[in-house]
Amino acid sequence: MAAGNEVSSTYYIQHHLQNLTFGKHPENGWSLASSAEEAREMGFWAIHLDTMGWSIAMGLLFIWVFRKAGKLATTGVPGGLQNAVEMVVEFIENLVQATFHGRNPVIAPLALTLFVWILLMNTLKIIPVDYFPELFMRLGVDYMKIVPTTDPNATLGMALGVFCLIIFYSLKVKGVGGFAKELSLTPFNHWALIPFNLVLEIIGLLVKPLGLGLRLFGNMFAGEVIFILIALLPFWAIWLLDVPWAIFHILVVTLQAFIFTTLSVVYLSAAHEHH
Repeated sequence: MAAGNEVSSTYYIQHHLQNLTFGKHPENGWSLASSAEEAREMGFWAIHLDTMGWSIAMGLLFIWVFRKAGKLATTGVPGGLQNAVEMVVEFIENLVQATFHGRNPVIAPLALTLFVWILLMNTLKIIPVDYFPELFMRLGVDYMKIVPTTDPNATLGMALGVFCLIIFYSLKVKGVGGFAKELSLTPFNHWALIPFNLVLEIIGLLVKPLGLGLRLFGNMFAGEVIFILIALLPFWAIWLLDVPWAIFHILVVTLQAFIFTTLSVVYLSAAHEHH
């Protein structure tokens, strides 16, 4: 019986951590993966449909809510939605003013988009872990992982977007020569130490997107695993642990959205500064 429970528990955990994957299988051609092994065999070009779908859905929800708030905005007594949106906008404005030292009208909207989008994706974690997997299994879909930020493809994808902006603004503001000089003559301003400087600076540059993406993924994935483990406990233990962990995780999902946004603004601020 213990062995059976171990097998079923292992399958339960693996099932809830498996993405709905579409890709080209070496033997079966293009298809949906029916197991974790088949998903791995599809290789790099396989697409996690649930990550794509839920992240796009949260992006559309973000646009819809803020558009609705803009239409309902009034100079009189504001409603609850207008108050909430204005609080978020004011929070991001203060964040950008405190951490960004250049002049760029793109940074504040970018920071607002990152913060709200990541916050919405993270908040999906509060939904019970069994709800959507069970619902989609009844509809004939074997896997459904609804929190995009528990997938490194999503978090590293956003981090890569920020990294591309860092390179773009570094070249635009400092010029090719200025950016190359910054990489080669920092931290030691001597020509003989240029190779050493390049190694340090290039590693530091590449660590920025990796740190952004993996930090968000690691925290969200760890929280998801704990929710799954709690769901395996007896009924009384689930009620005892699940609600406190969910309340605590509300702070975590907000904090991780804040950290990703703040670091992105800090990195972009450094890209606008002449060393």
